[in-house]
Order: sequence, then structure tokens, then C-alpha cells
Amino acid sequence: MGETRVDLHHLLEDLRDAYPGSLEETILTEIVANSLDSGATSIAIQCDTAVATFLAVDDGSGMQRRDLARYHDIASSSKTRGQGIGFAGVGIKLGLLLCDHVVTESRRGKTHVASRWHLASRHKAPWRWEPPTGRVARQGTAVELKLTNPLSPLLDAGFVEGSLRRHFEALLDPSFDELLESAYPHRVRFEVNGQPLRAEPADAGLRAPIEVRLPRKRKAAAAGYLLRDVTPLPEDRRGLAICTLGKTIKRGWDWLGVTPATPDRIGGLIEVPALAECLTLNKADFIRSGARGAMYLMYRKAIQESVVRQLTEWGDHRDPHADTRRRAGRPVERDLERVLVDLADEFPLLATLVERREGGQRRLAIGSGSVQDGQAFVARSVTMGIDAVPEFSATPLADGATGASVPAGVGAVTLDATEAEPGLPESARELATAPDPRQTRTLLGAGGPRKPARYGLQIQFHEQADDPELARLVESTVWVNEAHPAFRRAAASRSEGYHVALSVAMALAPLAVEPHRERSFISSFLELWGGSIVPAKTRR
Repeated sequence: MGETRVDLHHLLEDLRDAYPGSLEETILTEIVANSLDSGATSIAIQCDTAVATFLAVDDGSGMQRRDLARYHDIASSSKTRGQGIGFAGVGIKLGLLLCDHVVTESRRGKTHVASRWHLASRHKAPWRWEPPTGRVARQGTAVELKLTNPLSPLLDAGFVEGSLRRHFEALLDPSFDELLESAYPHRVRFEVNGQPLRAEPADAGLRAPIEVRLPRKRKAAAAGYLLRDVTPLPEDRRGLAICTLGKTIKRGWDWLGVTPATPDRIGGLIEVPALAECLTLNKADFIRSGARGAMYLMYRKAIQESVVRQLTEWGDHRDPHADTRRRAGRPVERDLERVLVDLADEFPLLATLVERREGGQRRLAIGSGSVQDGQAFVARSVTMGIDAVPEFSATPLADGATGASVPAGVGAVTLDATEAEPGLPESARELATAPDPRQTRTLLGAGGPRKPARYGLQIQFHEQADDPELARLVESTVWVNEAHPAFRRAAASRSEGYHVALSVAMALAPLAVEPHRERSFISSFLELWGGSIVPAKTRR
């Protein structure tokens, strides 16, 4: 008989590559996330460099014997899709790549069990029961990783503390306690090597609270703040972070589609507990299709409007449609679609910035239809791009409008939409259910003409007088420095298009090739860009 063999090592490596951060950071955050999903109120971490051991102990619900046995199956999980912020105990399973062995001890009621697990070969990961050693006092789970590398970051208390503060900032900030009360009735406590983690002192600069409210709800559905400083913020504090159930999912400005005039001096955090239902399978991003994707895009739209309102008040809002420099950027963006596709064959790393398929770049078909007051809003299961955001009303709340007072200066908005389709999750149904007698809106629908939405590399402009670079690549956006003397000279001589093309080439060169080949890359880029204006010969 034949036998199906699974390359476990390769499978775990593929799983590791699904996360944007380092392997050690992924292991740490996933272990903590699974502890939070089990109802833990205390998570204690010990880093013992003498014996190269990482230990995490929580007081969650623990596991029964059969649950601990299933826990060793790579593709097994007792969790329901759309619930929680941890993924199938993946932190401990990825730990097999870095450890001699993993010891898991769990206690629930009268059940007290422990197991030892290791990766013996590419195809075998045996485990066995062993007597508990008493790491768990009353109830909960303890995970011990015996690391093969004595210099692993998981043994550095500073690395552990910094990762916890970045990924679970909302749980360390008392201002989010009320919003997270339903998920965590008792405040979660973190300890690293016996020292409790406390909220960091308030950042200097301006701090503006933000709230997003659902109709007929006294409590805010999302809350957070925007922070503005006179000096550039640290790299890991720039941009707006979005988190759910205390776990930060994304940070920056690209996910929001709003960019302030000084993006390096503005940061913030917003917590949306309901978006836990919209997380992707690996809990590292949000779904953008179907009913759950419509729910995420609704919240995103509401956050956009609130953030834009606050940035306008600060004088930091930058409307890309009002920027005259976009007239020079638009033609270059269109040319880049063809240039990058051609260059991706010679420079494969550029393929990450464009998606190619037979017939050209992929287009996302988005239909539009208008609905009158009281008509049903149906969120069709269509594939939506980042910019395909359903339109709905977001209006400021007056004091007492929902039975609760709103502090002055709070960027509060309400979400209004019409009746949701039966397939929506419960929280999405609440979000999408609200008749609006004031106006007719255009919403995403199945009818109407199809309008293609383009996505990929974008060009934006900003002013950084102290930056010597012509442009910088940030994720999928090239930021051209308008304050550079060369840009001003190009604008005066009406040659912005060539300057932008050269700036884009110089920004992409470090990504595409090694330093000694950047000059040849720039030459190839400009050659293809220059040839893009030559009309292609028609085929007979």
C-alpha cells in the first residue's frame, strides 16, 4: 500500500513565512494570544539564559487530557473560526523549529497533565506524556521552550518586554479597560522575569481621543487616540495602529488610505473588538471580501472620516486630490505598471510590488448601486481591494445623542447603513442595521456598471527638508520629497515627470538589486520608462 508522507519541517517553515515579523516575535505573540483566548488574567514569562529556557505561565482555563493530546496535531484546533486572536497554538508549534524540545503542562479542575514534544526529523515530531512538575499552581497552562541557540532573542527580557508593548499596547493602557471589559472582565497582568509590565508614561505632544459609535449603543464600538509631536516619533510609533481584543494587527498609514502632511510625527492606536471576527486565518491581517470583509471596510471608512477630521483640525490633513503634483504622478504610475512588469523578469524582487496574470495586471471589479431610505443593503461576496470602501454616513455625535456624554474634542462618529443580509455575523448585523432618513447613499452592490479599481505601487508627495533622499519606498508607496532642491528645480523647468521617474528608480533600486548593481538597474528602469511612450505595433 502507498503511504502519504508530510514534510513537517517544510510545513512549519511555510507557516512561519505567513507572518510579517521575525520567528521569535511570532512565537511570543502567538503564545500570549492563545493564553488570552483561554481567559487568562495573568501571564508570567521567565527568560533563563543559564539553561537557555523560555517559560510562559498563564492562569487560563487550561486543557483536559484529550485536548492536550489533540494539541500536538499540526492542523488541529478547538477554536471556532472568527473567534479569538490566537491561531491553533501555532506559537508553540513554530517553537519546534528553534527548540530541542517543548514541554507543555496544563491543569483544569482535577486534570493535571504534561507532555514533551520535539522535531525528530523532517517527517516526524513525536511526543510523550510525562509527570507534571508543578509549573501551574491552580489552573492554567505553562509552556517551556528549551532553545537550541543560547543567544536567541526569546532569552532577552528587553526583547520580550518590547514585543509585548508593541503587540499588546491596548492591554497595558488603562484607557482601554472599559472598551475591553466584555472580553477581559479582569485586567490582564503581564510579568517578565518577576517584574510587572506597566503602562508607559504619556507621550509628549498633542493627544486627541477618537471614538466610533454604533446607532442606539451607549458604549463606543471602537476607541483610541491620535498623537502628534513636534519631533519625529520613533519608527515603531509612527502611523495609526489598529488592534482587536488587545492585539495590534497593523500599523502605519497604508492600511487606512489616509496620509498626513507629516506622517513621521503622528501616531496613534485604535481598538475595535468586533474586528476579531474579520481576522484572516493566521490572525495577521483582515479579510477584505464577503460579509466579514464588508464589516472591516465599514469600520475602516468610519475611522478614516474621524482621523481626517482630527488631522484637519490640526492642519495636517493632506488631500491627495487637491495636490497639483498628482498631475505629474498619475502618468508615471500608469507607465510604472508596464515598466515594473517587464523589469520583474530580470529583477524578481520587484514582483512583490505588482501582481501579474495573463492579460495584464489584475483588476478588481466593483459594482455600484444606489439605495433609498429604508431599502436593504446587501453586502455581496465580491473581492474588494483596499480602496473599494462602501460609502456610508459618519456624523459627529452631539452631547447626549446616545444617552452618554461625549468629551469635548473627541472625534466621535456614528455608523449608519441599511438592513444587512442574513449571512452577516452578529456584530456586523448591528453595524450594518441603521435606517438613515437624511440622504440617499451609493453603496457597494451587485447591480450597475462595473468600475475597475487599480492597486499596486503608488506615488505620493511629502515635504522633508532635512531628508537628502529624492524619494523613499514605504511598503507599496514611493514618497517623493517635494522639499528637495532638485524637485524644485524640476518644477521650475516643468520636468517633474522625469524627476519623479528618476526618484522612483532610485527608491526601488535597493529593493531590486545589490548596492553594486543599482546603477545598471536605474539605467534599465529609465530605458523601459522612456520606451513606454512609444506606441506598440498592432498585431495582425
